[in-house]
Amino acid sequence: MIDRGRFPVDEWRLIETEGSLDDAGVTETLFSVGNGYLGLRGNYPEGRFAQEQGTFINGFHEIFPIRHAERAYGFAEVGQTIINAPDAKVMRVYVDDEPLSFDVADVREYERVLDMREGVLRRRLLWVTPSGKQVEIEDERMVSFEEKHLAVMRLTVTVINDDAPVTISSQLINRQDGEGIYGGSPMGVRKNRAGFDPRQPDKLQERVLQPQDYWQDEERSALSYRVSESGMTLAVIADHLVDTGNEYSARRLIEPDIAKNVFRVQAKAGVPTTLTKIVSYHTSRGVPAGELIDRCRRGLDRAEALGVEELFARQRAWLDGFWERSDVRIEGHPDLQQATRWCLFQLAQAAARADGQGVPAKGVTGSGYSGHYFWDTEIYVLPFLAYTTPLWARNALRMRYLMLPAARKRAHQLNEAGALFPWRTINGEEASAYYAAGTAQYHINADVSYAVAKYVRATGDVDFLDSEGVDIAVDTARLWATLGFWRSSDGVIDGENETFHIHGVTGPDEYTTVVNDNLFTNVMARFNLRFAAHTVREMQEADHDAYLRMVDRMNLDPSEPEMWERAAEAMHIPYSEALGIHPQDAVFLEREIWDLEHTPPDQRPLLLHFHPLVIYRYQVLKQADVVLALFLQGDNFTADEKLADFEYYDPLTTGDSTLSAVVQSILAAEVGYQNLALEYFRDALFVDLGDLHHNAADGVHVASAGGVWTALVAGFGGMRDHFGELTFDPRLPAEWPSLSYVLHWHGTRLDVTLTRDLLTIEAGEGDPVQFSVRGVGYSVHGGGRAEVPLRGQGPVIPGKPSLRQFADARREDGTLLSASVPTVTTSIPVIEDSEAQTGATLGAVDD
Repeated sequence: MIDRGRFPVDEWRLIETEGSLDDAGVTETLFSVGNGYLGLRGNYPEGRFAQEQGTFINGFHEIFPIRHAERAYGFAEVGQTIINAPDAKVMRVYVDDEPLSFDVADVREYERVLDMREGVLRRRLLWVTPSGKQVEIEDERMVSFEEKHLAVMRLTVTVINDDAPVTISSQLINRQDGEGIYGGSPMGVRKNRAGFDPRQPDKLQERVLQPQDYWQDEERSALSYRVSESGMTLAVIADHLVDTGNEYSARRLIEPDIAKNVFRVQAKAGVPTTLTKIVSYHTSRGVPAGELIDRCRRGLDRAEALGVEELFARQRAWLDGFWERSDVRIEGHPDLQQATRWCLFQLAQAAARADGQGVPAKGVTGSGYSGHYFWDTEIYVLPFLAYTTPLWARNALRMRYLMLPAARKRAHQLNEAGALFPWRTINGEEASAYYAAGTAQYHINADVSYAVAKYVRATGDVDFLDSEGVDIAVDTARLWATLGFWRSSDGVIDGENETFHIHGVTGPDEYTTVVNDNLFTNVMARFNLRFAAHTVREMQEADHDAYLRMVDRMNLDPSEPEMWERAAEAMHIPYSEALGIHPQDAVFLEREIWDLEHTPPDQRPLLLHFHPLVIYRYQVLKQADVVLALFLQGDNFTADEKLADFEYYDPLTTGDSTLSAVVQSILAAEVGYQNLALEYFRDALFVDLGDLHHNAADGVHVASAGGVWTALVAGFGGMRDHFGELTFDPRLPAEWPSLSYVLHWHGTRLDVTLTRDLLTIEAGEGDPVQFSVRGVGYSVHGGGRAEVPLRGQGPVIPGKPSLRQFADARREDGTLLSASVPTVTTSIPVIEDSEAQTGATLGAVDD
């Protein structure tokens, strides 16, 4: 999975012992630093030989018209894509006017380290120039968690064995519009990737950043811009501090798209020269660029008053707090421990300072998926946030609350009441051009309400629920009430035999689209309806004033909660008596089975090799669908139903989506396939570190990283929180001596340790916490400790489910199930970049 000779195991650091340009895109992602607002890809400071020179700011985007070959009413009209912000990482080194250039440099020693306790990226190398001079170069890079607009870069150059002229060229570059002018991705370095990949970002052909104010004040350089169509503004200022015993001089250049601060040093042998670059970025949706420059200036003044060492010290202190409340410990497996901490660190880098913005699918580590927000946040990332740092979860949910006006407009456009959240977005408007695997995923509404419920039940934050969360619950429930419709076997609606159906939707599995009664959608909609009704009734009883304000604000009819409850109770949940499973949708079982076991590896992922219509004809899954419902709404299914459903769908699931493995791991552990659970867990754990899906270069798979935490805590740790009740049914892998993690339940910290025969929970200060273990209730008081003996780690089923189970299986109509592989394609069609803006391709959604 990962080259341990090049990337040795270290539980707190990601270490690279040999630089390579062959996989530059992947390592740029792996060594990115960010804080949820600002992200710097792990590009070399020399500023060349990169797959993507990236500086990304959460929510900083451009808009463009989506070009549909054939338009229809209600199609998304305006696309959104993240912008590459001006690049401040460039600090080029010349010795005897010879540039350090990795394609030809004689590098004798090399080490790059991402320290996850200190939040700093460091690199050290020994370069021998063509004239024989030995040059030691050390650089550090940090994006501050405490000061979200701030980045610090420090470069130290020492000529070890001789005197020599040294030049350091520090630059700010507008790469969004000037990549061809200022370089950074020479031919031959960028991987040869297929032209067709819907996961790639949209390409903008016109100039994006319109220059505003720019100036040079001693060692400070300022650039600012207005985005051409979205109207957003940005300012960046970089200041420079030189520390050396050598003589030096400085020259400066400032233009609209580039600023250079060039330091010419008369270096003496063994005398280091250190250049520290402190950078501040600010963005806005309406504030003039000049005001943003003032904000940058004030931020730099504060940072320099503190001093660089203090900034590094505060970064370490901030991360000490993060790890103290977030770490998960796997005893005896340092390789898994390292990868787990890397995933958790990515969650901090994606969400910590998002501060009311969403959490993009790639965080701020790359341009993949155009910087869009999906359901990833609510289902895969928010559980980690809610149980470790609830403020971050609340901030993420407030993003959805602030999108309600646009969501209401979208629901009205689609002839529904309430609100419909966009499938993919930055500014709140729907940006998915391919409605079948985009807008049709109405389950996004239930996903958001589910996240609200999870957050409130974990934290007890009734204030948020009463002021904002209830608005989300009410408006999403209203949509289900009008989207669905009633049927009755006796022709009488409002009778005992009525059922409620939802048609024309797509579930999480994007290989099956626009279907009737998708099980995941129906089950989650039922939850949404019940949660909204319960919340309204509870408000009415517990805080009547808040209830009246909500009724006035939402124009709520008193009869609505009853209607929601009625729809929830009558919700149709597909079930096949013949096969003893829950069909994924009304006609899923009528399709032929795709024989994945005999599908050539070079035809994966399917979305890059088969037309959507080919895929849609088969029982084949991009990612867990029914199985995800079994996890999220596990209290609605029996143990036998979960086992039967898992065994049916697991052989049909391609795992072409990185969202799948964590869910399959959790359910495999629960139903008894414990070795398989560990296999899926490792797939999720190393999806980026091992580049298992061959697209880590596009940015970190943040949802998968969040799912790693859930797989550990809910899968192997066995934690559930259905109905706001904390329960445990552990499944510790046989080869793990222990698993430890931290939860925060209604403000009380819980340190949970699991061994083969004991579950221990130690409570911090706070109210007593009630919980159950395998159906038996317990309580732990603040400052107390509870120990629960365990008898085994649940059922154990060897092997894995196989297509062989379908050998004699028959559908409801008596026909036999059979598996086959469609005729494979012989070539992959290439779609030119100019056509990519349509977004109208299968899977133009999160992976």
